[in-house]
Amino acid sequence: MAKKNRHYLLFNKPYNVLCQFTDNSNLENPRPTLKDYIKVPDVYSVGRLDKDSEGLLFLTNNAQLKHRLSHRQFAHPRTYLVQVERIPDQVALNQLRQGVRIKDYKTRPAKVKLLDSPPSVPPRDPPIRYRKTVPTAWLEMTLTEGRNRQVRRMTAAVGYPTLRLIRIAIGVQRKGKIINLTLEGLKPGQWRELTPSELIIFKDWTHI
Repeated sequence: MAKKNRHYLLFNKPYNVLCQFTDNSNLENPRPTLKDYIKVPDVYSVGRLDKDSEGLLFLTNNAQLKHRLSHRQFAHPRTYLVQVERIPDQVALNQLRQGVRIKDYKTRPAKVKLLDSPPSVPPRDPPIRYRKTVPTAWLEMTLTEGRNRQVRRMTAAVGYPTLRLIRIAIGVQRKGKIINLTLEGLKPGQWRELTPSELIIFKDWTHI
C-alpha cells in the first residue's frame, strides 16, 4: 500500500466562507467553501472559524496531529483581533481576562489587550456597518479553548458586541515555549504548505 502523503496547510479564510469543503444547506445557490480555494484532497481544518469570521486556519490530513491541536485539554493558544462596538472599560476587560459565564460554562482566563489604534488589516468585503454615534475599538485576545462562537459570546456577555473577528495566530507548545503559526505573507483567500523548519515544532508529537 502506498504511503499517504502528509499535508500541513495554513489558509487565510475570507469573510463569508464556510469552514468546510461542501455546503450541505441545499440552498439554490451554494455558499463559498474551502473547496473554492484549496485544491489539496482529503485535508480537514483543525478547529473552525464561523462563516462570518476571518483569518488563520490550519489544515492537515494527519489525524493524530489534528486531535492534538484541536482538543481543549492541550490548551493551545489562539490569538484574535476583535473589533467591538464601543470602547470597553477596565471592568469589562478584567472580566474577559478572568473568564465570563456563558450559559452552562465559564470561559478559561484569557489574555486581553485594548489596542491603542486600529491594526493594519485588509478591508472586509462587505465592510462592517458603522454607526456615526457609536465608536468601535479593537482588542487582541488569546484563548486556550475554542468553543462555538466563544469570542463573540464573551464580548457580548460583558456588553461589547463583536463586529469583526480575525484569527491571526495559532500557538504550539514545544519544550515549554509557545511558537506561533501566523497569517504573515497570506492575503485573504491564499494558502501555503508549512515549511520544513515550521514542521519541526510537531516532531515530538507525531510522525511527520
